[in-house]
Amino acid sequence: MNRRAAPHRGIDAHYGDADDGRPSKTQRKQQSHELQALGQALAALSPEQLQAVEMPEPLREAIDEYRRTRSHEGRRRQMQYIGKLMRSADEAPLREAVAAAALGPARVAMQLHETERWRAELIGDDGALTRWLELHPETDAQRLRSLVRAARHDAAGADPQGRQPRSARELFQFLKPYIPLP
Repeated sequence: MNRRAAPHRGIDAHYGDADDGRPSKTQRKQQSHELQALGQALAALSPEQLQAVEMPEPLREAIDEYRRTRSHEGRRRQMQYIGKLMRSADEAPLREAVAAAALGPARVAMQLHETERWRAELIGDDGALTRWLELHPETDAQRLRSLVRAARHDAAGADPQGRQPRSARELFQFLKPYIPLP
């Protein structure tokens, strides 16, 4: 038995052609889910971080509403609305803000490690003081020399419990403002 083609599918129909320039339904749904995930990441930011992000006012209000909503279904629908609003927003600055918030703790940790490295170098090497002063000429050199001298003196009689002497902690606190966040 021969099957007849459906009447709406003629010989020159574009059914299934990829060259019509429009994204497929699957691609549209994937983009929608990505925007909703970005919206959830934005909603997870602290209020201060979110305030610093440049975004359209309706999107900001929708995120605030999402935060106030407590029911699961209400949050799900509000997130869909956020995804819809994000289609018209420039998503590049929003993605940058989320990435910067994710890197925030790592950047602070890197700054602390760099400060610790400089403290150890200053205590262990006389040339480190000269290098530090070349890199940071605005440093109070007299205070730095005094702190380094005290830390070296305390390092000679190290604490058996492994705790840093007070002078080493003071040196760390003195150096910390001079080390920028990476």
